Amino acid sequence: MKSIIIDDEEMARAIIEQLISKNKELVLIESFSNAIEAIKFLNQNSVDLIFLDIHMPTFTGFDLLQTLKNPPKVILTTSDKNFAIEAFEYNCIVDYLVKPVTQERFEKAILKAKSFNAVNVNSKKEAKEVIDELYVNIDRRLVKINFATINLIEAKGDYIQIKTDSKNYTVHSTLKKIEDKLPYELFLKVHRSFIINTTKIIDIEDNSVLIGNNVIPVSRSNRPELMKRLNLL
Repeated sequence: MKSIIIDDEEMARAIIEQLISKNKELVLIESFSNAIEAIKFLNQNSVDLIFLDIHMPTFTGFDLLQTLKNPPKVILTTSDKNFAIEAFEYNCIVDYLVKPVTQERFEKAILKAKSFNAVNVNSKKEAKEVIDELYVNIDRRLVKINFATINLIEAKGDYIQIKTDSKNYTVHSTLKKIEDKLPYELFLKVHRSFIINTTKIIDIEDNSVLIGNNVIPVSRSNRPELMKRLNLL
């Protein structure tokens, strides 16, 4: 099984690396000291198993699981037993190892991983709840933005600017990429450079809409769809 380690503690990573090296079923592909670098890797590469620490600064192990649409099998590693109940709310989690991890306990976890059928490894929480936020990469940090707070998104060359109720975020991405992640019922692309939250419209005049202090152009081809979305009297 192709495996990666995600743990902010160097010693903890070294111990898991040593345990992996003694098991012929496992191949260590990469080891990460933070969740953000791991997410970037997982977006481009597939693995069979993640050894994931829960307690990490800025972005916890549970935060990471919630950002992955189809996470692989996961074995949690932590020094806190109190997270056991929350851990098993996720279908992708195979086992839960409390530090310090012994060879015997590690091998039991690997046996569980081998027999584990991760048919659909989205979390149980996600199955019950509608996703109402997205995470964006800003200065090597993943920042959570709630959909309901977004007013509009503007394309600016190789970047997009996400304007929310309280703050603006500049992200290296394209309008197309973020459009695919936005809920259809809230957002509409009204121009080649603009996506708007239709619930935030204050006024419509000719070929533009007013959202906050922003006047956004509406292309002729997108105007009919915009008018359909509005609850006109």
